[in-house]
Amino acid sequence: MTAEVTAGMPGTRPSGVDDGIWTALGTVRDPELDAPVTELGFVSGVTEDAEVVTVELRLPTYFCAPNFAYLMVADAYDAVAARAGSRAVVIRLLDHFASDEINAGVAGGRGFAGSFPGLADGELEQLRITFQRKAHRACQEQVASRLLKDGWSVPDLAEATLADALPGDELDRLRRRRTELGLPSGPSAALLLQDDGSPIRQLDLPVQLRLAKTTRISIEGNSGLCRGLLSVRYGLPRPDGVDQVIAG
Repeated sequence: MTAEVTAGMPGTRPSGVDDGIWTALGTVRDPELDAPVTELGFVSGVTEDAEVVTVELRLPTYFCAPNFAYLMVADAYDAVAARAGSRAVVIRLLDHFASDEINAGVAGGRGFAGSFPGLADGELEQLRITFQRKAHRACQEQVASRLLKDGWSVPDLAEATLADALPGDELDRLRRRRTELGLPSGPSAALLLQDDGSPIRQLDLPVQLRLAKTTRISIEGNSGLCRGLLSVRYGLPRPDGVDQVIAG
């Protein structure tokens, strides 16, 4: 059985691709853009048969940072391997200056440092945590902004809990980010937390919310730019608003 991702249809499971494999790939996120590789259009092809599952990944430019690229390829390998059963798994990064090193390193389980000897400084978990924290701050700002529009004041937010947050995708994403970071995510948890899990003080809220908004806008802007670059590189339809992002 062979199935290829249809060009121009990011986020859509291709006909013939096992739903479990596609769902697994949907859990893999670009660490900087905080979006699934399936939605970003980074999955170029999926081939399945009784013995092996092969996934091909692509990136917006030839020079995307190798540490980010390695994280995605390694995460894709782990996610697909967990769903592939007894089948072998092959993940290939295409059209990247370090494709050979990354693909061989992930396949051989050498880690990032082992794949780039003399160049990499240790493994990538701290980098992953850094971007998870950025995503968490951005999610907090989104949830807080909805409460502010609903009539809350900034000082009131210091006493808010997750039980006070309006239900929706933003709250779901915030809870997922907290689970990843080992932070409290139950109804009684403070709505706004520092990176170490302590509540943000009322005095610090205005500055912290402004910084979090800057982080969110940066993530969204980078995401739009990368989607635009990917569409130009591979002839995909441009997502809404990308022309303005590139022009800006």
